Amino acid sequence: MSTFEILLEQIGLFVIYLLAGVILIKAKVLSSEMLEAISRYVVKMALPILVFVNITDGVEKTTLIHLVPILFITAGFYFFMLFCGFGMTKLFHLKGDKAGIFQAMSMFGNVGFMGIPIITSIFPQNGILYISVFTIIDQFMLWTLGVKFTTPQGEGKFNPKKLINPATVAILLAVVLVLIEIRVPELLDMGLQKIGGTASPLAMIYVGGIFASIHITKYLKEFALYGIVLTKMIIAPVLMFMILGLLSISEEIRLTMSLIAGMPVMTSVVMMANTSGSDGDYAMGGVFITTVCSIITLPFICWFLQCIL
Repeated sequence: MSTFEILLEQIGLFVIYLLAGVILIKAKVLSSEMLEAISRYVVKMALPILVFVNITDGVEKTTLIHLVPILFITAGFYFFMLFCGFGMTKLFHLKGDKAGIFQAMSMFGNVGFMGIPIITSIFPQNGILYISVFTIIDQFMLWTLGVKFTTPQGEGKFNPKKLINPATVAILLAVVLVLIEIRVPELLDMGLQKIGGTASPLAMIYVGGIFASIHITKYLKEFALYGIVLTKMIIAPVLMFMILGLLSISEEIRLTMSLIAGMPVMTSVVMMANTSGSDGDYAMGGVFITTVCSIITLPFICWFLQCIL
């Protein structure tokens, strides 16, 4: 299968999982409390295990040293989106908590729930490693600027302990095992693969369940959210691809970073906003609009980038 066909297949699966989440909520099989339990399981166990297993199973020691440039590329991407987000808050006259939430949505994409299954399907050998290196900067920015933007004005504070979470621990542990060339026992590896395999379906079922609980029409009229679709999910991936073409990096990394840049809004923005007492409903609207639009934008970006390769 071609890269475009693999991406279409993954998008099709996401749609099925999303619809399953909607149906389960509407049929009262799942409740909001059960959705939160699913979210905690995915974030704290399934997703970290998925990352860990994919690194330990598919990455060689020699490939690690060639990926340092991804750190700088990722940092540059976040500062670019920070600038774009600030500009759009002025353009759409957003103020207060809503402006902060908007900037967080402009910066942070759904790398865990959507990026990992898409990239690992396209590049099964090294895809997860590229995402893992990206995640190092992603998590640092999320728990610094992300905390600032998703809390009411004047209350956001950086807590270094937040950088230590299941995802970062899984990445660091996996990288250490690869560097010292220790393999996970076969039976344990098989069990971890099965657990990690539940991450993507359950994550999207959770998102679909959340969508079934919100007033959709209210957010369809929020034109500022379409600004995120245009800048983050269309313009940013194309710019990323063109800029990376000027550097001496592989086409695989170039396409991976561009697709990651075009992911819809991260669902963690909603959780962080709700926890801090900020405008979590607005964040949920952003996740809804961008996730639905990604069904079209991600295949389009993939097709367009391959056309200009």
